[in-house]
Amino acid sequence: MSPALSVVPSLLALALVAHPVAAQVEDVDELDPIVITAARTAQTADEALASVTVVDRAEMDRRQSHTMTDVMRGLPGVDISTNGGLGHNTNIYLRGARPDHTLLLIDGVRIGSASSGFLPWASIPLGLVERVEVVRGPSSSLYGSEAIGGVVQVFTRSGEVGPLRPRLLIGAGSDNRINTQFGVSGGTDTDFGTGWFDAGLGFEQTQGFNVCDGTPDGGGCGVYEFDDDGYRNGNGSLRAGWAFSDRLEIDLNFLRSEGDLEYDGSAFYGNEKRQVLQVLGTRLTAKPLDPWTLTLSAGRSWDDSEIFANGEFINRLDNRRDQLSWQNDIAFAPGQLATIGIDYLRDELSTPTDYDETSRETTGVFGQYLGRLLGQDLQLSLRHDDNEQYGGKTTGDARWGIALENGLRLTAAYGTAFKAPTFNDLYYPGFGNPDLEPETSWSAELGLSGRHVWGEWALNAYQTEVDELIAFDAATYSPMNIDQARIRGLELWATADLSGWLLDGNLTLLDPRNDSEGPNDGNLLPRRAQQTVRLDADRRFGQIDVGATVFVSGRRFDDDENAVRLDGYSLVDLRAAYAFSDALRIEGRIENLFDEDYETAAYFNQPGRTLFLALRYEP
Repeated sequence: MSPALSVVPSLLALALVAHPVAAQVEDVDELDPIVITAARTAQTADEALASVTVVDRAEMDRRQSHTMTDVMRGLPGVDISTNGGLGHNTNIYLRGARPDHTLLLIDGVRIGSASSGFLPWASIPLGLVERVEVVRGPSSSLYGSEAIGGVVQVFTRSGEVGPLRPRLLIGAGSDNRINTQFGVSGGTDTDFGTGWFDAGLGFEQTQGFNVCDGTPDGGGCGVYEFDDDGYRNGNGSLRAGWAFSDRLEIDLNFLRSEGDLEYDGSAFYGNEKRQVLQVLGTRLTAKPLDPWTLTLSAGRSWDDSEIFANGEFINRLDNRRDQLSWQNDIAFAPGQLATIGIDYLRDELSTPTDYDETSRETTGVFGQYLGRLLGQDLQLSLRHDDNEQYGGKTTGDARWGIALENGLRLTAAYGTAFKAPTFNDLYYPGFGNPDLEPETSWSAELGLSGRHVWGEWALNAYQTEVDELIAFDAATYSPMNIDQARIRGLELWATADLSGWLLDGNLTLLDPRNDSEGPNDGNLLPRRAQQTVRLDADRRFGQIDVGATVFVSGRRFDDDENAVRLDGYSLVDLRAAYAFSDALRIEGRIENLFDEDYETAAYFNQPGRTLFLALRYEP
């Protein structure tokens, strides 16, 4: 760890996006994208007091990203571990917090398994995605449980007024990989209002490779199946909306992703999983009065899976999350906005496994002030969640910012957050502990940023302490609130446009420590690299686009005891595209150019050098 870091101190909630996002993005400069997630209301990125990264469709296409792993890898404060290649389990550590300490939303709808807390990153079809917002830091004061490390919100494609616009991508690559995407969008303006829609379909598959280094005696990752582990996925989405007037608007979003994954397993654990991710949401936005915006939303997400061993059914687990939300944004004075609202969430699971309980309900009440006083920016939020299992939990957040000379801005923040125990923690037969309390945290952050003619940059230092972490207790042979963690981090990123080159770079330094009493006290938390660096460079030469990405990750440990070390690694990707016209181009990408052999989880192989070619049509 760098010495410098050691001194650094049924039915939708939360749905706040759809057509208004698309409409407002067009009204701001490219350097000032609209951010929804940081404050549950629209603001430009330079106004947001939270540390935010926005990856839009143009950037995904320029970098030829095809998976959520492509988008997330190397973002400030983000680390990733995967159990193989395309479609395999993926965990994201946001600011060093555990994977289930990140809240994941799709078009405002809460996603993830209520039984295990697992987030289905690999099931999100990137071809249907318009933009991704990553908010770093505690956000429970606006969103409730799970937002200790931050929030990631995925926005699917949305249409706009105009003629029908088709899009098509046909691609193939290494490991017999195929990826096809088709979509169409459009909209109309009539005497009765304005309508828009976007519909998309996609399919991808790969033969894969052997993801697990097992041995005949069960060593390595515990199994021995020396075969390729393939993946297939079919997906589709629909977003549509209608604005009856400037004061009344309604929209609908639906996404379905169905995948079939092969993995190295056993007759007991299975070696094939069929997983279905579905998201359905609707939202009504009204302005009863000029200063008052009322948003009513409802949604449901499904995370269903079936496990097979050599074609024989073993088990199934179906998770369903129903959400309702009522939000009021009141601009009571120029530059002053108050937000108050209520969220309702019901988690329910269905499985042959005999859980002690299979459903629970949570109601959250929240309020926020967002404004400017005496030349200083403030964001103050408070929330109380009431859950029928663990009772009440109150969280708060305070953010402050001030503009300095020469385009500089100083920010500071303090917030608390929590994570509710999962159904497995509470109710799994023979294992669960219904007396568990939520995991809690506090975080403090100090930031300095700059905006200049050549680009912009930001430096953020933070510390997070997490208490009441749930861990297995050998004395009681059940999960208990016995662990603690202390995480310190430093994030530096910059973007620039120099001599026609689009440059983007960031550095993350992380010191994630076990702070619990016992033999692991002071050890590094597993599967988090202490240093990561990413550099991107892209340029256009007439009809030709070229680009490269360099990603460097430091060492990490795979276990709490810090006995299994995973070495650091470096990846180099190259990309190029040729535009036959404004609408048609051919593109190619080489990943892991030097065929680096590395692991982000012990014994699980990662893709070697791969090539992917695609023909893209999008007028």
